[in-house]
Amino acid sequence: MTDDSTSDIPARAETLRVLRFMGRYSPLLMLVGDDDGYGTRWTLSGQQVQPAIARFLMEKGLVEESGRTEFGARKLTLTEAGLRVRESGIRWWSGLSPLEKLKVVILG
Repeated sequence: MTDDSTSDIPARAETLRVLRFMGRYSPLLMLVGDDDGYGTRWTLSGQQVQPAIARFLMEKGLVEESGRTEFGARKLTLTEAGLRVRESGIRWWSGLSPLEKLKVVILG
């Protein structure tokens, strides 16, 4: 991946981290919460996911709803396109030098 092909990805290092944690089996949970004053939140394994990252994944068709939890949260899992982007991102990240990785983490 070149910087041009990844420039629209928000917080590239963190987005890749989310994709890696999701894998095939860990769903991203979408908690709709306008009634509680907080708005919609997304979590992965109990950790909050930045709204910009979650929206990016949904808008690009990288995740799809796969059901709901018993509490009504929407479960979002990776699509085939999401799995391909995940694998591409892992290859991209492993090809970076330590200094390039630091730049990506700091600058997005």
